[in-house]
Amino acid sequence: MVNEQRDWASLGIDITKPSIARTYDVVLRGKDNFEVDRAFVNEIVKVIPEIYDVATYNREILGRGVRYLAGEAGIRQFLDLGSGLPTVQNTHQVAQATDPSCRVVYVDNDPIVLAHGRALLAENDRTTVVTADLREPEAILADPDVRALIDFDQPVAIMLVGILHHLHDDEGPQRIVDTFMDAVPSGSHLFVTHFCASSPESRDAEKKYLAMLGTGRFRTPEEITAYFDGFDLLPPGVVPLPLWRPDEPVTGDLSVGQRLMYGGIARKP
Repeated sequence: MVNEQRDWASLGIDITKPSIARTYDVVLRGKDNFEVDRAFVNEIVKVIPEIYDVATYNREILGRGVRYLAGEAGIRQFLDLGSGLPTVQNTHQVAQATDPSCRVVYVDNDPIVLAHGRALLAENDRTTVVTADLREPEAILADPDVRALIDFDQPVAIMLVGILHHLHDDEGPQRIVDTFMDAVPSGSHLFVTHFCASSPESRDAEKKYLAMLGTGRFRTPEEITAYFDGFDLLPPGVVPLPLWRPDEPVTGDLSVGQRLMYGGIARKP
């Protein structure tokens, strides 16, 4: 273990504390995680037994949302912020299956994302991975690797899928959204999914996230909807993830897990 720690440490990767990207990889049943990440998820399962399903709902809405953006909306540029580790049906795979000309930039502050992502994308010249902190949007917008693929004179999909809830209120999540959306032209889209304070269980989960991971704000539907203020919110609005343009009808009452995250997409007029 000491050698393993030293090797990862040389890449700037701390395997003694859970990370956002790696714990998400755990619930997606990936392999790019460590015991500390799995231990954290085991604690969340005690409060939200459906947490693995919740991750699946988030990946499924990512696929449906990107297919809409690349298809009906005609978007050809995607800035995927807080993207996490590469897994099945990533943004670039979904978008480029719709139109191979789509360009995708993944941004994450966890160096393990760069370590794995660059290798996977080595032969894809329309996709890249950038290590940067979402809390410094101006630096991301000025990054040469971002600028090399994204033309900010043309519509861009700003994707904040499963990441804004990892920003504390005093870190200005609304300011960050506004900074990115101010940088893109009319016709651009904002795509957000977010933990929602939708049940007593969600409040308990928030306590565990904050205590063990240091982040994880479960905001109300109204707070999540406020991110879209000033934009044209697409039907059905900001809703539990399984209800956003499902491929199959959703019947019956939603479970705690199905209501744990809300999401939506809006167009900049």
